[in-house]
Amino acid sequence: MILTDTHTHLYLKDFDNDRKQIIENAIKKGVKYMFLPNIDNISIKSMLNICKDFPKNCFPMIGLHPSCVKENFKKELKNIDILLKEKKYNFFAIGETGMDLYRDKTFAKLQEIAFKHQIDLALKYKLPVVIHSRNSFDKIFKIIKNFNNSNLKGIFHCFTGTIAQANKVTELGFKLGIGGIITFKNSDLDNTIRYVDLKNIVLETDSPYLAPMPYRGKRNESSYLYYIAKKIAEIKNISIEEIAEITTKNANEVFKFI
Repeated sequence: MILTDTHTHLYLKDFDNDRKQIIENAIKKGVKYMFLPNIDNISIKSMLNICKDFPKNCFPMIGLHPSCVKENFKKELKNIDILLKEKKYNFFAIGETGMDLYRDKTFAKLQEIAFKHQIDLALKYKLPVVIHSRNSFDKIFKIIKNFNNSNLKGIFHCFTGTIAQANKVTELGFKLGIGGIITFKNSDLDNTIRYVDLKNIVLETDSPYLAPMPYRGKRNESSYLYYIAKKIAEIKNISIEEIAEITTKNANEVFKFI
């Protein structure tokens, strides 16, 4: 059984004391492939070091997280531009990018500018885009639609929306990134995923955040992807092995890593 974690922040300080062990544990649990979304210029070095140490298992993205968009966002984006232009590193996607209007809308306009710039980069370098869309789905969907480019593909990371929103995403050719929230008792996400074709789903942990049951509230890690796959297998009434096979195939359609 081969599982693919399409979104894990292994470079964060939460893993400083046991990072190697965490990655090796994930691999032993069948999580053979792990994709690391970048958040800002500071995280790039540690992210690339992990991917260098585990070249067959860990794969980097490059992007500016919407919550990291501040007054200096143009400087952050310029560095991303340079790294992509140099082609020194093989980045598998632009991300994570998007908009986050959950708590603070101070930089909402700048987030939008940064997001559009990163979509331009995705199209320029023919890369998928991994989208963060917290409390901003309608805004983000409108932006993507306005680009009107069928070559723009990727993943709506941490999808928790309605069936109608899921249909909008998949009709554009994007995948839904499903994580630990689907295992939460107070989540209605299982009722949405029940009606989504498996060809449109990829798995993710978003570790160290959003650990699935039975680890909710604790540090998340890529090995816990098993519990997310298990829950979806129960919803779809098929084996976890089938979930692993289909979602890894879907991830490869996005990132082209196998």
